[in-house]
Amino acid sequence: MANLSELNEQELGRRESLGKLRELGINPYPAELYPVSATAASVAEGFDPEKGNFDDVCLAGRIMSRRIMGAASFMELQDSTGRIQVYVKRDEICPGEDKTLYNTVFKKLLDIGDIIGIRGFAFFTQTGQLSIHAKELKVLSKSLRVLPIVKTDADGTVHDSFSDPELRYRQRYVDLIVNPEVRETFVKRARIIATMRQYFNEAGCLEVETPILQPIPGGATARPFITHHNSLDIDMYLRIANELYLKRLIVGGYDGVYEFAKNFRNEGMDKTHNPEFTCVELYVAYKDYIWMMEFTEKMLEKVAEATGGLTKTIGGKEISFKGPYRRLRILDGIKEYAGVDVKGMNEAELRATCAKLGVEVEPSMGVGKLIDAIFGAFVEPNLSEPTFVIDYPVEMSPLTKRCRYDDTLTERFELFVAGKELANAYSELNDPVDQLERFEEQAALKSKGDDEAMYIDYDFVRALEYGMPPTSGIGIGIDRLTMFMTGAEAIQDVLFFPTMRPEKF
Repeated sequence: MANLSELNEQELGRRESLGKLRELGINPYPAELYPVSATAASVAEGFDPEKGNFDDVCLAGRIMSRRIMGAASFMELQDSTGRIQVYVKRDEICPGEDKTLYNTVFKKLLDIGDIIGIRGFAFFTQTGQLSIHAKELKVLSKSLRVLPIVKTDADGTVHDSFSDPELRYRQRYVDLIVNPEVRETFVKRARIIATMRQYFNEAGCLEVETPILQPIPGGATARPFITHHNSLDIDMYLRIANELYLKRLIVGGYDGVYEFAKNFRNEGMDKTHNPEFTCVELYVAYKDYIWMMEFTEKMLEKVAEATGGLTKTIGGKEISFKGPYRRLRILDGIKEYAGVDVKGMNEAELRATCAKLGVEVEPSMGVGKLIDAIFGAFVEPNLSEPTFVIDYPVEMSPLTKRCRYDDTLTERFELFVAGKELANAYSELNDPVDQLERFEEQAALKSKGDDEAMYIDYDFVRALEYGMPPTSGIGIGIDRLTMFMTGAEAIQDVLFFPTMRPEKF
């Protein structure tokens, strides 16, 4: 409940109007259903005056502007599909002697931001403006806060825009009301997920659910969030990935499984990282990473088409998602862009190379993270067009099958777009002996202070001992994919409610 002493004059005025509505016997928050029969968009797209197809139409939405002109007025009504003009005539909505609904309620007690219902008919004004001629008006929700009024003048200059990122992310509900393009971003996000789900289903894969609370945070190298389960009296972890659970299902006999999952990583925040994020992981039996590259290209083409076309503007550059994509071996990439051949280097040699190249490293880093640091500094920024970086060293890929032509490498690819990782995929390691050894190597790194190194998951090793068929898997960041498909510059722009420090009320 707002402290009245902290309210400004307009907010106090709205509360006074709220009280006056109640005094008039008008419930400003009615409970009954309102029989909406059309939207602003459906009227705009389908109205034909000769057919009279919107002669009796019922809309509901938020008042976004008003022009009161004596006994007749115009206002703009905004619903989830857009805006439409409404013509309100006193004697039409107040056919009897009592003109209170127009003279008092509409003119004095309603404000921009209030939600109302309108029943009437569609028509074109003399200036050709599609409008609704109101025959009835009903108050549905009184707004007690003042909306920012975003205006665009004749020159196209925007005034009083609601553009401060801090406010937009904290008050997404206001952002969605006054910045219609924001709503479209999230419509595209939903379309992306729907397109991917259809693609996976048509490939014969089953959508599943796996635990968010996990006894061991497996499937990725990341720092987890820790919580405590009171009934079991054990610490548990919010999942950092769902990989190991999905592969258990492949062991169990499913040929293809996928999950759109919320993952949580207790790490830094910036324009491309949020501690809570959405990822889809897919695992298909009897496939390898070469098949997965082709599968991914076709999927991304479909996603791009579903969101406006194969070419997107990302970071000011035109980037096409039309396959096939370039394939670049990671060590060849380091040789090409950093000018060094790191193949076969041990930890000491890699540290010396990093020092020579000016790459910052930590004492806890092993061979894999040292190579990754060089790659991140010199190769990633050059990968603008979609590029599959393939064949990572074993030390960088503890869950990946060794490469068929070189057992010091693994059958892994990461897909990079605009210098950012979008997807990570493997020919999955299904040798339980090798897997246990890789887990033990990760445990050694953890003992050195690498708090992102993996834990040993003995139950997963036991699952592999029952036999997992050759399998290919992939993880794709939905938030980053949405950024690419919508041209958003920050991950916070594609999350309804990004993680932020709490406000003090």
